[in-house]
Parts: sequence; structure tokens; C-alpha cells
Amino acid sequence: MIALSVLAAVVGVLWLVGSLIGLMFKLTFGLVSALFGVVAGVLGLVFGGVALLVAVALAMLALLPMCLPVLLVVALVWAIARSAQRPAPILAAR
Repeated sequence: MIALSVLAAVVGVLWLVGSLIGLMFKLTFGLVSALFGVVAGVLGLVFGGVALLVAVALAMLALLPMCLPVLLVVALVWAIARSAQRPAPILAAR
């Protein structure tokens, strides 16, 4: 009976040590994978932002022929309104 309880205690201790080693591995690999996840997320944001800027620039260039007449009308109205203003009188200091 003593041998059986010693054997059970040894198995229990080995099980506990194995569980603690497994916990350390799980914690270590979890932290390392979280670090890789953060780095990958930052890189994804950077490259995604650059790709989005390129896509917006290309979309603006593609829409330029459609917007150009409107821009010309706005420029013409601005030029007419600017030329219709009289310059402010300059008062000489006494």
C-alpha cells in the first residue's frame, strides 16, 4: 500500500511538473505570437495606407477629365469676381 501511494505521488508530481512546463511553453509562445501579430498589424497598416494613397491618387487622375470642366468654370467665376473688386484705398500716414 505504501508503494502504491509513493507511485501515485510520483505520478502526481511528474504530472504537475509537466503541466508547469506546458504552461511556460504556452505563455512563451503566446507572447511571441502576440508580438508577431502586433508587428504584422503595424506593417499591414503601413502598406495598406500606402496602397490606399496610391489608389486615391490614381482615382483622382482617372476622374480628372470629368472634373476639369467644372474646375475651369470655377476658375473663370473666381477670376471674374476677383477682377470686379476694387482695390482698397491706401491711406497715407500723416
